[in-house]
Amino acid sequence: MPSIQSGRSDVLKVSALTVGNNFVHDVSFEINPGERVGLIGESGSGKSLTALSIMGLSDLPTTGTITFNGAASAGLRGSRIAMIFQEPMSALNPLMRVGRQIEEMMTVHGKSKKDARKRLKSLLLDVSLPERVARAYPHELSGGQRQRALIAMALANDPDLLICDEPTTALDVTVQKQIIELLLRLTKERGTALLFITHDLGLVAQTCEKLLVMKSGEIVERGSTTQVLHSPTHPYTQQLLNASILDQPEIVENYGAPVITVNNVSRTFKKNTALNSVSLTVCKGERLGIVGGSGSGKTTFLKLLAGLDRPSTGDIQVSGGIQMVFQDPQSSLNPRMTIKNIVAEPLLGWSAAAKNDRVIEVLSQVGLGSDVLNRYPHEFSGGQRQRISIARALSIKPAILLADEPVSALDVSVRKQVLDLLHQLVEEYGITLVFVSHDLAVVRQVCTSVLVMNHGEIIERGRVDLVYDSPASDYTKVLLEAVPRLHI
Repeated sequence: MPSIQSGRSDVLKVSALTVGNNFVHDVSFEINPGERVGLIGESGSGKSLTALSIMGLSDLPTTGTITFNGAASAGLRGSRIAMIFQEPMSALNPLMRVGRQIEEMMTVHGKSKKDARKRLKSLLLDVSLPERVARAYPHELSGGQRQRALIAMALANDPDLLICDEPTTALDVTVQKQIIELLLRLTKERGTALLFITHDLGLVAQTCEKLLVMKSGEIVERGSTTQVLHSPTHPYTQQLLNASILDQPEIVENYGAPVITVNNVSRTFKKNTALNSVSLTVCKGERLGIVGGSGSGKTTFLKLLAGLDRPSTGDIQVSGGIQMVFQDPQSSLNPRMTIKNIVAEPLLGWSAAAKNDRVIEVLSQVGLGSDVLNRYPHEFSGGQRQRISIARALSIKPAILLADEPVSALDVSVRKQVLDLLHQLVEEYGITLVFVSHDLAVVRQVCTSVLVMNHGEIIERGRVDLVYDSPASDYTKVLLEAVPRLHI
């Protein structure tokens, strides 16, 4: 374990941190009170492992020195140092109500139950969650709502250092903007130091003053955010910047017959209406993007299309085989199966040799080599697990691909590879794509048409370039204005 010693002006100082077999190697940096430092790099570069080591949560052999505010290590985690994790479903206790989990974060660090309950209300308000969420279990919330609950837990004890590991990955752009504004206000008002890990360069440009670029466990470039993003000195940084600039391809509306028909579909859960009288048609070869706020009904709609749920009223007709890429790669991969068997699972009736060849081919298409075949999901980062999920869905070349936030966990370079792959497949094999995302820039690149949802209803639908350039609804305008942009 690295030693945690007393410091002076720095809130955090990391010196010569090395983790495991050089998974992180000789990493040194410091963060001062109120300073916002971004940490960027590809999936598997060591960003999250660095954060876990600072929190004392890494179970790998670790050397180096971590200095924090002159305090001993005992009792700091959760109070003086807090972390917002990348995957909310695995970070929340599925057997406890969300409100109780947030309250417990405060009571274990000395707050009375009465004070914790009072503080809970303001925390939920800060992260744009209704009070009813306090009584809900994690599985009853959307991915974005679960992520906001995690953020509320991290802020509960007003930490001196807040470590954010992809804190807005599951959030729609409007809530993301609210959360970023909240984090900026916190660092300004309380002098809270911020370590912000993300693959979104537009987001880090708006959030951080300094930037660290990490590759293969080492920091290859550092400096002010403006300097690094506008005048990068390392080829790897330039590669990340190039991958962040998404194309806006010409739209060709060469559709075939309808393959998805939705007639007046509603879905209610007790008193909650997730979908309200939704009707639409999707044609063969169309690439339909679905955008909207967290909890707007996007994922519920996709599950109905996939046959994983049934509508309360109305009917859905689907023509052709369907595969789906889920939002949370941690829970959608069987932890007891090797990657080879996971990706080969849909290939029923294929010979062993043909299966093996196809698995290697599709893994290569999403940026993974044959060396991963006999490994298990827990051995990979969140972004790598999502690539495995995409490979599994694409293995049989389905007629219809349903994608629920398929690239939200990917770094920018792999995201570009996967988006290019999706474009290639829908062109080559005539795949119909229904693509749910909170990243409007990604939808603009991938999709030919877009559907905007809010509170379970379709607010607007049209050709993607026309909707983006001239949105008809105020809600669509708000979504577009909230998109973080990278100005280079």
